[in-house]
Amino acid sequence: MPADESIKNSTIEPSAFQPLGTGEQKPSAPANTGRWVLGACGLVFVLVMLFLLSARSLQVVVTAEIPAQVSISGLTLPFGDRYLLRPGDYTVSATAEGYHPLQAPVTVDERDNQTVQLELLPLPGLISIDTLPVGANVQIDGETVGQTPVKDMPVEAGEHALLIEADRYLPLERALEVAGRNIPQQLALELEPAWAEVTINSVPPGASVLVDGESVGETPAVLEILGGERQLILQLAGYADWQQTLAVEPGQPQDIETVTLLPAAGVLELASEPSGANVTLDGEFQGQTPLSLELTPDKEHRLAVFKPGYRRYSGTVQLPAAGKDSQSIKLTAQLGEVRFNISPANAELKIDGRSRGKGSQTLSLPAVEHSVEVSLAGYNTVRRRVTPRQGLQQLVEVRLLTAKEARQASIKPQLTTSLGQTMLLFSPADSPMPDFTMGASRREPGRRANEVMHPVSLRRAFYLQTTEVTNAQFRQFTRAHNSGQIESNSLNRDHQPVVQVSWQQAAAFCNWLSKREGLPAFYRESNGIISGFNTSATGYRLPTEAEWAWAARAKGASWLKFPWGDAFPPPANSLENYADNTSAYVTGRVLGGYTDGNVVSAPAGSYKANQNRLHDMGGNVAEWVHDVYNIPSANGATETDPQGAQKGDNYVIRGASWSHSKISELRLSYRDYGQAGRDDVGFRLARYAE
Repeated sequence: MPADESIKNSTIEPSAFQPLGTGEQKPSAPANTGRWVLGACGLVFVLVMLFLLSARSLQVVVTAEIPAQVSISGLTLPFGDRYLLRPGDYTVSATAEGYHPLQAPVTVDERDNQTVQLELLPLPGLISIDTLPVGANVQIDGETVGQTPVKDMPVEAGEHALLIEADRYLPLERALEVAGRNIPQQLALELEPAWAEVTINSVPPGASVLVDGESVGETPAVLEILGGERQLILQLAGYADWQQTLAVEPGQPQDIETVTLLPAAGVLELASEPSGANVTLDGEFQGQTPLSLELTPDKEHRLAVFKPGYRRYSGTVQLPAAGKDSQSIKLTAQLGEVRFNISPANAELKIDGRSRGKGSQTLSLPAVEHSVEVSLAGYNTVRRRVTPRQGLQQLVEVRLLTAKEARQASIKPQLTTSLGQTMLLFSPADSPMPDFTMGASRREPGRRANEVMHPVSLRRAFYLQTTEVTNAQFRQFTRAHNSGQIESNSLNRDHQPVVQVSWQQAAAFCNWLSKREGLPAFYRESNGIISGFNTSATGYRLPTEAEWAWAARAKGASWLKFPWGDAFPPPANSLENYADNTSAYVTGRVLGGYTDGNVVSAPAGSYKANQNRLHDMGGNVAEWVHDVYNIPSANGATETDPQGAQKGDNYVIRGASWSHSKISELRLSYRDYGQAGRDDVGFRLARYAE
């Protein structure tokens, strides 16, 4: 009955009055205990309500093939796969048979529903592998794990690459699917042989069998031979080796037809004096001595030994089966006389590397080719080949040269470029005027301030083009180039000197031609810009100012002021193209009383060459030279083969042109400068001889 009902139905009766402290006291404990129980229950109720009101739902999902056991640290209230937890940090644990246990931290936040997913990893499977044959090497995923038989080897669950290998067997590869979870798996595998049985017999029997050079038995034999191409050899004393290339397919037996061995050939070791003689056997060429000859046993063979310059040897030879012999045949020389005229007289003569004394002499030599060497300290050694003739004396003349003489002798006096330009060799060091003074005296009429006199010496030989570079030649380098025209007078005809080219373009043309002919470039280029030069290079270049001045002015031991001489004005029959009477309407100023027949530039080489066989050095078009423009110091130290400065904004221009007529311009010491192309400035080629 409910408590409130018992209260409702009971009768309230008065109790007797009893003063405090008198009579017996009744126990009060039951009433107090009840109150405490009620209080505790109320507290529990409150706590439960507080937990329920503050708790959040957490679902734990475990991935495994079998049900897992889940536990969560702390105060939880499970409801199936869900748990009530107050917000905070917890540890979730999951276990299942055959799986690795798992613990994972989880944070429960203020959301009403949360889910945590756990994946259990299976324990390794237990793999056992047996093979036929046993002792095979086992690899899993490329790592060797042992040899068969393999028993209960732990392998992680999943798919693996299995490789089984054994000597003389084909490798076995397959995928291995491991269940894991300590589940045992058994594999029984049979390897396929990598060999085949080969049956071989011989007549006579007892021959050694070699496979790829390794002895494997004697005939008759049944052999296990590895698959592939194999070299099979049968050997038996007194018989010739038998050999065959055998294609073996694993697992496919072969039966080789009985091999009949042939008696071994006799061997003749043949030498000759001198060696290198030709040998024929029964009319067939065999080689040159020394050599080994194989002879059919018990048969007479015809032998011939011969060498140019020696009498022929002929004979016969016969050997038994497997017989061996050696012969050395001395050939008789056929001699010829050679007269050696040698200079200097104390030079040493060697024939075929053997010293024959010094100086001129006559020798009788075998009528074959000989190597001749003549040498003397301080001179270049001369080597030749000579073949004497019987009954005919030969003459060999040898004159030794010093290194300098040999070098000079090798330098050609004239070259022709791949574009057809003629270049002459000049050696100022060997001329009457290797040392000279550039510039002009202050007292000279027409002299300009930049013609400072300074000493120069030229020692390096050089080549100089006989004419100026033409339009046709330059257009091999730059097809689109146009030299232009003046007052309807063309400057662009093929044979006219090229103009309207900058110094940079002229230098680039030189490098292009060097590359075309395989010569080392003289000018250094960076991003298409000439940035320096290499004085040791023998490629094409512009002439230095000193070279140009020497080639234009040197006449034996004298020094010309004008191309025609020292007096001004020029004679009527001058050799150069200047601003003459025909050029008046173009230039505005002319050389009075002078006519050369050309309004503007003439075809290159139209006028007679100067004293050094060079055309247009003082006229037609002025010319770029190599040097950066500057004004030299007066009376400084002598410069040898000067190149000018490495860098500068302007470059020197030398020589007069079709547009010049003044006395200052027609002098060979005249200096101009610039960098851009002009209608009266071209160039000619130069290069060092060595």
